Amino acid sequence: MKSIFREYDIRGIFEKELNEESVKKIGYFLGLKIKAIKSDAYVSLGYDARTHSPILEKWLTSGFNKAGIKVLTMGLVATPVNYFSNYQNFDGIEPTASVMITGSHNPPEYNGFKITVDKAPFFGDDIYALGDEILKSDIDIEDNEKSTFIDAKKRYIDYLAKEFSFLKDSDKKLVFDCGNGVANTVLEDILKEIGIKDYKLLFENPDGTFPNHHPDPSEEKNLEDIKRELCDFDFGFAYDGDVDRIAMLSKKYNFKGDILSIFFARNIENPVVIGEVKCSQVMYDEIDKIGRAIMYKTGHSNLKVKIRETNASFAAEVSGHLFFNDRYFGYDDAIYSTFRAIELLYKGFDFDSEFEALPKPISTEELKVKTTEEKKFEIIKELKEKLQNPPKSMPEIKKIIDIDGVRVIFEHGWGLVRASNTTPVLVTRFEAEDNENLDLIQSEFNKLLEELL
Repeated sequence: MKSIFREYDIRGIFEKELNEESVKKIGYFLGLKIKAIKSDAYVSLGYDARTHSPILEKWLTSGFNKAGIKVLTMGLVATPVNYFSNYQNFDGIEPTASVMITGSHNPPEYNGFKITVDKAPFFGDDIYALGDEILKSDIDIEDNEKSTFIDAKKRYIDYLAKEFSFLKDSDKKLVFDCGNGVANTVLEDILKEIGIKDYKLLFENPDGTFPNHHPDPSEEKNLEDIKRELCDFDFGFAYDGDVDRIAMLSKKYNFKGDILSIFFARNIENPVVIGEVKCSQVMYDEIDKIGRAIMYKTGHSNLKVKIRETNASFAAEVSGHLFFNDRYFGYDDAIYSTFRAIELLYKGFDFDSEFEALPKPISTEELKVKTTEEKKFEIIKELKEKLQNPPKSMPEIKKIIDIDGVRVIFEHGWGLVRASNTTPVLVTRFEAEDNENLDLIQSEFNKLLEELL
């Protein structure tokens, strides 16, 4: 049970870990924390396409009602719609908190809760403390599904359609892969309201069994269908299951989140951009030429907090989480990011040529090394100690950045090892000017890790 309380959210297997007893308790004890902020509190609930999400909503609602929290329901929505509800007034009611019921890109048997309280992510120590309270409690919570419906989805559709109404004259042919997630609970309605006509949707019907491909656009194998369609379309956009991550593709390239951040930054005056530790050095160097780049921890909750702290223009993760604070609310929204990208296309921004003009280091994808929950952080600690007196075969270390794991900067590249906050693995990534330096950096790190595993 304790493993479901993770750094960024609560996530586990339906009925095995997320069962009636545990979910009702999550609603109850989370409700007490929300009520401590505001006695007359409201929480807005939305859920994704997974078959068990409506059941979890009922159990969670019972827990909130037991705690004296009024529940606002919005039904089947994208995660960004749930986040959006925190910034809205529904007939005099403003949500104090929100919970999105979603397993994101995990396999179909998983589900979970992404929590926002007072417009800020509820994560880290707060989630761990919540878990401790729940595990110690034997409270019995009766069924009570009392709630009020709010049409946050229509509010969101109307908002984005108005913000991007000028795109009605866009002449690009676009294809969208919804991956049987919840993207099309809003996407086509926005396209139609704006007046964009030349597009095609793939796997647009929400289906929590994900019959066509897994809803994770950071995996190349999940982009095969949209790549085939790009023979007939100019650009494509693919989404994860709950639509807080995006992949953007041209006929020639797949633009990762850190590369997209360069392009967006070039169209914002004096941009301040936060990147996670896995982002390419190219991103930091290019943004520093026109504004200021900040390196910070991986994780959507961490980046939202850092945006609030710095009032940055936006933040980005390589995996496709993009957080616009410029003209928006500072949370990760793949639908909003889609229309910001279409806006650049409308203005004549040439994604392919801009990408081709960037420096071209060679980099690995995220490489995962299996370990255990107990060992993963201890390995990082021991790795830091070893790097204080590195082996002679390792290139000269220029700088060590330890805000999230260990990112080691060398003259001709860098290497990263960090502990995943959601799974029992170490995540590594390497980047260098050429293959020779990449192989050297990667092999030296791997030798150190082999000693520690």
